[in-house]
Amino acid sequence: MRVKLLRWYLPFVLLALAYGGYIAISSGNAEALKTEQVEVPLTVKVSHLRSGDHNVVITSHGEVVPVEITQLSAQVSGEVISWHPSFVPGGVVKEGEILFSIESENYNAAVLQAEADLATAQASLIEEKAKAEVAKRQAKNVPSNQVTDLYLRKPQVLSAQAQVKSALASLKRAKRDLDNCRVVAPYDALVVERDIGVGQYITAGTHVAVLNNIESAEIHVPIAGFDSVFLPEDYSGVTAKVTQKGVVNIEREGIIKRDLGVIDSATRMTSLVINVDDPYALSSDMSPLKFGSYVEVNFIGKTLKHIYRLPQELVNNRQVWIVNEDNELEPRTVNVLRAEQEFMLINEGLKDNDRLVLTVPEYPQKGTQVQLSTFNDESKQ
Repeated sequence: MRVKLLRWYLPFVLLALAYGGYIAISSGNAEALKTEQVEVPLTVKVSHLRSGDHNVVITSHGEVVPVEITQLSAQVSGEVISWHPSFVPGGVVKEGEILFSIESENYNAAVLQAEADLATAQASLIEEKAKAEVAKRQAKNVPSNQVTDLYLRKPQVLSAQAQVKSALASLKRAKRDLDNCRVVAPYDALVVERDIGVGQYITAGTHVAVLNNIESAEIHVPIAGFDSVFLPEDYSGVTAKVTQKGVVNIEREGIIKRDLGVIDSATRMTSLVINVDDPYALSSDMSPLKFGSYVEVNFIGKTLKHIYRLPQELVNNRQVWIVNEDNELEPRTVNVLRAEQEFMLINEGLKDNDRLVLTVPEYPQKGTQVQLSTFNDESKQ
């Protein structure tokens, strides 16, 4: 009988024990969850802000072009008898070097003829002056009313003097034509085009070559409207850094010379002219900056006062986050004056010693309690 009762009650006893264990375990988990729900403040990294003066860097781009391009022409006619080895497309010639020569025998003969004509005219002048002197002495014995300019041979002397001047002018033209048989480079030049060859007969005025002046180069860089307000008051003479980017960057120094004086009707931009001396580095060991190169130009503009310079990733929709006196997150709306590369220049909305949040939470909320991990007092943002 007892055995039957034990068999009957045993399942209920086991069920009661299991239920009691379940209640005990559940109570323990609840206590653990309550313990785990204790909030820990977010940890953020901040930087103390300090304003400072900032020199605006204006960046633009442009193409290197020659200051001067010459369409070279012959000034005399004749057969081309020789030309300089560097007088080829891509060749570089120095100022005063002979580019090519024209057969000059006829022009030498013209000089000799002009010298002979001058000698004849000078002899005639001497003769007329002597005759005028004789007439002057004889006039002392002649009634004064008979002494005229013609009697004193003044017209003959003037005519002889004019003949001398005419002969001198002819000699000067003949010598000039002889000199022009040797065509020289007007400046240090890059030969872009040559249209003649040895044995070719050319006439005066014939186009023979195109030369680019390589003593200096120009870069016309457009300045956008938002950059123009930051130009210095007097930008003429301001130094600019010129960079041609590539596998190896080429850097040169330029000088702002002027602006073009007009606003482009298509882009509504004005353009500055940057001058670079000796672009082909003929007198230095620098790398050449060739015509047609696309370069970046940087120069210093206005100096801005009391500016905060912040990384762009910290400014979102003109808003940054700071930690207030209660160690709570607080959004600040700022005025972005200008963007420079990866930085924003801010002039309003912040003050010195504000604690700027450098590690902004993914979903920041105003009033969120935070604790600070690092203070960076050296950041002049």
